[in-house]
Amino acid sequence: MASAMRPTIRVVSAEIQREGKYLITQRSARAVLPMLWEFPGGRVRDGESDSEALQRCVRDRIGVFANVGHRLLEVVHDYSTYSVSLAVYRCTFGEEEPWANNVAALAWVSPEDFADYPFPGADQRTVELLLKDGG
Repeated sequence: MASAMRPTIRVVSAEIQREGKYLITQRSARAVLPMLWEFPGGRVRDGESDSEALQRCVRDRIGVFANVGHRLLEVVHDYSTYSVSLAVYRCTFGEEEPWANNVAALAWVSPEDFADYPFPGADQRTVELLLKDGG
């Protein structure tokens, strides 16, 4: 549970699958938690719904329009000076091909290969939960 002394940041992520692989992106070198991997997404701005934030962030980071589906899970993770409330939504996109626009890289990764990609704490918990539940 987030402490009253520690601000909580609302973050949304897209779980996108293709042919049994998940799309993940690598944070840029100048981002908070640089060069770690995560599901595409980002911070929810004041007045934005989760869906609006996810569409904006996915378009900004990988250049595709996300069709936001149902929420798969939500975790709260405490870092040293803040907490993250992270909601993961199943998403799809059309014929567009994603590209590394405002991220260092992107990759389609099989579940058995996730261990090769270091994730931030909150994202690591979502990966573990998704894989445990079979995605």
